[in-house]
Order: sequence, then C-alpha cells, then structure tokens
Amino acid sequence: MTEDVPRRRSRWPLWTALAVVLSLLTCGLPAALLAAVARQVTERPAAVRPPGGPDDPDDPAARTARLLAAQLDRQAVALLRGDRAGFLAIADRSAHADLGRRYAALRALRVTVWRAEPTGPPTAVPGQPGRWRQPVTFRYCLVVPDCPPSPVPVATRWRESGDTPVLLAVEESRSERSGARPWEVSELVAVVGPRTMVATTPAYRKRLPGLLAEAEAAAKVADLYPVAGPPPDRYRVFYAGKAEWARWYGGGRPRWTAGYAVTVGGGQHEVVLNADALTTGDTGVLLRHELTHAASLPDRGYPGGGTWWLVEGLAEYAGADGAPVDRYEGLADVRRYAAGGWDGRLASLVPAADDTADRAGAAYGVGYLAVRHLVDRYGEQRTLAFFRAVVHDGRTVEEASGQVFDEPWQPLHDECVDYVRAASG
Repeated sequence: MTEDVPRRRSRWPLWTALAVVLSLLTCGLPAALLAAVARQVTERPAAVRPPGGPDDPDDPAARTARLLAAQLDRQAVALLRGDRAGFLAIADRSAHADLGRRYAALRALRVTVWRAEPTGPPTAVPGQPGRWRQPVTFRYCLVVPDCPPSPVPVATRWRESGDTPVLLAVEESRSERSGARPWEVSELVAVVGPRTMVATTPAYRKRLPGLLAEAEAAAKVADLYPVAGPPPDRYRVFYAGKAEWARWYGGGRPRWTAGYAVTVGGGQHEVVLNADALTTGDTGVLLRHELTHAASLPDRGYPGGGTWWLVEGLAEYAGADGAPVDRYEGLADVRRYAAGGWDGRLASLVPAADDTADRAGAAYGVGYLAVRHLVDRYGEQRTLAFFRAVVHDGRTVEEASGQVFDEPWQPLHDECVDYVRAASG
C-alpha cells in the first residue's frame, strides 16, 4: 500500500523569498475549548490492561500502568491549557529540551485535541531496575476542536519515583509507516486561514504569508474534489527546508519529487512541500495538486501500481485548474515519452525513484491527459464516480467502467491513449 503521493519537480528556477513580515500566532485556545480539556481526558479510552488487572495491588506492572497513564493525562491537560511548566513537570530534566520543543511546536500548530493512550502493558527494561518502557498512541487534532484525531504510535521511557513516575524520553515515530511528524523533530512556526494551516521552520517564517495565500486559493479548488465524504476540516501544509525534507515523515523521497501528501489517519493527509524545488509561479499548481490528494484519497492510502495514473491524473487535472490543454507544462515530456519507449498502457506509468525528472514528468502528464479525456467525454461528476469506484471501493477499472460509464474499459482505455498521443503531438 502506498503511504504517500509524491509530485514531480518543476524545472523552473528556485523560489524567491517573499518580503513580507510575519505576525506570529499568539492566540490561545478559546474558553469553551479549555472547558472541554478535562472532558477529553476523562473520555480517553482505557489502556490495555496488563496481566493481573488494574485492581491487583500486588502486580507491579499493573500499578505502574495506572501511574503512567495518570502522568500522561496530566501532561495532556497542561498542553491544551498552554501550561509549559506543567507539560514538563512529569519529565526528567534531561528530557526538557526535546519536550519543550515539542510543546512549542504543537502550540504553534494550534493543537486542540491531545490524548495519550497506553497501547499495551509497560515492560521492565532488562538490567535497569526501576526503568520501564511504555508504548503509547498520541491522538491529536490541529486548529479544529472537534475532529477524528490522527494517531501517532510511539514508545516512552520512564523511571520509577514513588507514586509519580518520571518520563525520561519520548521516542520518535520513525519506525511507523508515516515516519516522524514535523512537530516531533523540528521547531515550527505556523499561520492559519479559513481552510488551511501552513507551517515551517523559523528560517522560512517570512514566506508564510505568501504560502498561506497560495494554500487558501488552492483549497478552493481542492474542495471541489472530495469523492467519499466532506473535504478535510483543514488542509495541513508543511514547508520543508533541505534538512527537514530529508527527515520529516521518514524522508527518502525520489529526487524528482517537489511535494507529497502522506496519510496520517483520522481522515487526514498532511502535505509537505520541498522548498528547494519550488518557484513562486509553480507553488499554486503544486498546492492544488497535493491538496486534491488530501481531499480525494481514502484515509488508508491507495494500492498504487495500476491505479497510479488515475490518482495522479486527477491531481494534475485539479492543478491545471481549467487551463487549456496546450498550456500544460509537461506536454513536451509526454511527446518524447509517447514517441519513445512508452508501451501505450496506462497501468505501466509509475515512475521509478531513480527516473529522470523528464520521465517522471511524462508519467504525470499522461495521467493528466487521460483524466482530461474522461472529463471531456463524461463530465467531472461521472469521472469522480469512476475514481471512487476504483480508488475507494477497490473495483477493477473494468468493473468501474461498466458501472459508471456503461462502456467496456479496453476501448475506452485505447481512446485515452489516442487522446494522449494527439494532444501531445
């Protein structure tokens, strides 16, 4: 299953910084939300009970589990009410630098829900008496106070200290499918608009106003393409410098990637833009592309492979935002690819990580033109219904074509290929 959806680089010059001064976000949580903090904690699902059960006073693991859960609840309350000292109070001084950065990043992102749920019994660390390792799932919402929270499974490490165990470390979630979130590993600043939240590191703070304006405009387009429910409550966008690009969500993206959308659960895909691959003119196109992924893709991700052309084709179609086909940037790449080594099969388009930017650009362009042909022939709504049947419902393209278009797929596939060759020729 594909965990993220990358988009190719533009060949345009690199970004020119926007000379706009950022007003830092300093507003706190609304009073009504603060009043709900205690309710959040009391509604936290019960932790997995260790052997012996929570009522067994002679079971040290059971007793430790209760004490750790209480400490995590205490920390959650402190985070949501803006109490940095309270957030750090459960931790050893050696952990304060890391936890203080996490606290500041989450507050900058306007965290509105934070729950720490133990996901198994604590285990004693071999050879270290009084030390415990506790798996935990953090569940969080940003900006919006009522959302399906995104989960982050991590491990925490503790030492005994009477009835108030002390937190020693929170490990990064890099071992999980989505990798480390930006707020786990970086100092962040952020701005929020009606439909989007855009965050980056302090080095790029002056770019935030322009990025927010671009993101808000892109959101108006992406909001047209949810196929199985409402669009996201807020589109979450992270702007990555070189170091962050290599680390956020596990890094390791193909060299031709300018941005990607990664599923983080709770109905959310978080979008990352590569600062080194963008220009002022290209940012809007990329944001429309990636936010459309966030609006259109299922929470679980999608199988990839033979459906790649459809997923990327729809995002490229949204990125073009109604522009004439002859203005599409990648037509020259498509022309060379169609005249060269392409086998004429949409299912074979997926670019490899080590492909050239031209080869990757051609693959995206073929997907765009194929989807454009479906829209021109059947309209957007039936094309979106076809997308839903294939990407969300798991139907084959043959089944979905008959169901949605009342046409067999192979002749329609061949029509799309003929259109690709004609439009790019």
